[in-house]
Amino acid sequence: MKVLIQLVVTAIFVVTLATILPGVYVDTFMTSFVVAALLALLNIFVKPILVIFTLPVTVLTFGLFLLVINAAIILMCDALVDGFTVNGFWWALLFSVLLSFIQSLVRSGANKMDQQNLNH
Repeated sequence: MKVLIQLVVTAIFVVTLATILPGVYVDTFMTSFVVAALLALLNIFVKPILVIFTLPVTVLTFGLFLLVINAAIILMCDALVDGFTVNGFWWALLFSVLLSFIQSLVRSGANKMDQQNLNH
């Protein structure tokens, strides 16, 4: 159930960012849900492989190359999902940074609420 809620919340973020960013387009909420699910799968299965292969570059750039990997994951999603379009690398980079930032804010807020509930 928790995974489904996370996917729905991420889908809402995808739609919101597509509305705000002119270089990102998503046609329906269902498409954004598919994007959220595919992003989760790509982050689980593909991203670790990319991180291992690019480890020397990542170390040399003090981890900043991970932003490039995140943008590549977004561009893979663009290639695999009809109705989701990202107009180039820079839009993918901005989209991935904003999506990660929003998700981390929500996760930290949820964790604080969980801690408060445990203390009471």
